Amino acid sequence: MDPFDIIILGGGPAGYTAALYGARAGRSVLLLEKLAPGGQMGTTDVIDNYPGFPQGVKGFQLAMDMKACAERFGAKTKLEAVTGLELAGSGKTVHTKKGDYAAKTVILATGAQPRELGLAHERELRGRGVSYCATCDGMFYRGKDVAVIGGGNTAVADALYLSRLCGRVYLIHRRDKLRAPDSQRALLEQAGNVEFLWNSRAEELLYEERLTGLKTVRLDGGEGRTLDCAGVFIAVGQVPETSLFAGQVELDEAGYVLAGEDCRTNLPGVFAAGDLRRKPLRQIVTAAADGAVAAQMAEEYLSAL
Repeated sequence: MDPFDIIILGGGPAGYTAALYGARAGRSVLLLEKLAPGGQMGTTDVIDNYPGFPQGVKGFQLAMDMKACAERFGAKTKLEAVTGLELAGSGKTVHTKKGDYAAKTVILATGAQPRELGLAHERELRGRGVSYCATCDGMFYRGKDVAVIGGGNTAVADALYLSRLCGRVYLIHRRDKLRAPDSQRALLEQAGNVEFLWNSRAEELLYEERLTGLKTVRLDGGEGRTLDCAGVFIAVGQVPETSLFAGQVELDEAGYVLAGEDCRTNLPGVFAAGDLRRKPLRQIVTAAADGAVAAQMAEEYLSAL
C-alpha cells in the first residue's frame, strides 16, 4: 500500500485542524484516534471561549464538526490504538492493533491529560463542579465561592483569574509556601477575596447533583475545614501523552515534546501540535492553531521531497 502523505495521531482540535489543512492542500491524510473524536474537548459539556460561538457550544458537537470539516476534504479517520512507531528515516511506520500504516510525515497530536487528585467521585463530578481549567470554566461560577488546589504557577494564575469572577476563592496547598514566585502571592493578597489554606489537602468532595463543598485535612496536625463551594479547580499539573514515542522524539523534563512555534521536532518529517508540546497556554484555540502550523510545515517538507 502506498504511504499516506500525513498520518496524524490524535483526534482532538490539533489533530483535526491538521487533518483539515493537510487534506485541503491535496495531501492524503489518515487520522488515528484510540477512543472518540475530540479528546478532552469532546468530553466538555459547554465550551464558552472558542471564537465564533456567542452562546457557547457543546464539546462533543464541536468535535464532530471539526471531524466533518476534515473529512469533507478527504481526510480519513480510523479509531485504532497506536501500539508503536518508527519515526526515524525518510519513511515512517505506525503500528496499531489492527495493522501497520506507512507515512511520509507524522503529526503527533496526542494531547495531555490533567493530573487528578484521585478523590472518590472526582471523575463523575467533572463538569458538575470539578474542573481542571479556570479559563475554560470560570465563567460558570461567577459570584460563587470556589476552591483552587495547587501551589504552582498554574494554581496561582487560576486563583487570580477566578478572584475577578467569584465571590471567594480558597487556595489549598500542601505546603506552607507557594512554589510560584513571592510576587504572585502578593497579587493574590491584594485581590482581597483569596483565602489561603496552608499545609492542607483535599480529602472529600461533597455533592448532591453537583458539587456542594469540600472537606480538607491539615498535614501539620491542625484541624481541617469543610468548605461550602460550588466549584473545585484542580491545578496540580498535567501528564502529556508522549510515552509512545519517548526515546525517539526529544522531550523536556516533564515529558512534553520539544517543538517550537513551527511545530518541528528533532526528527525530520515529524511534527508536534497541541497540548503535548511545551508551551505557555493550552486551550482549544491554541491547539487548533498548532494543527494548522504543523500541517503547513508538513506540506513544506513534502514539497521538498
